[in-house]
Amino acid sequence: MDASRGQNGIQLLLTAEQEAQQIVNAARNAKLARLKQAKEEAEKEVAEFRAQMEANYQRELAETSGDSGANVKRLEKETEVKIQQLKTEADRISHDVVDMLLKLITSVRY
Repeated sequence: MDASRGQNGIQLLLTAEQEAQQIVNAARNAKLARLKQAKEEAEKEVAEFRAQMEANYQRELAETSGDSGANVKRLEKETEVKIQQLKTEADRISHDVVDMLLKLITSVRY
């Protein structure tokens, strides 16, 4: 009986070892699957972030490029308006300035 009991004990140990190995393998596989899933999620987030940053960059680039021409035109128009205002003002007061200069030149002071 001792021999069969020893055989039975060895068989139980082998069975327990196989079950433990299956549990370890299952845990290892679950860990690898989770790591793979985490890597895929991280890559997806990186791709979304990259796409968002690229879109922001392209939008800002379009704003600065597109508005650059618009800003130049706007500034040119504002400059023309100011030049016209100065010409109008100069035309309005030029007669008075000429009269004032003539009075100063022709008057004698002692």
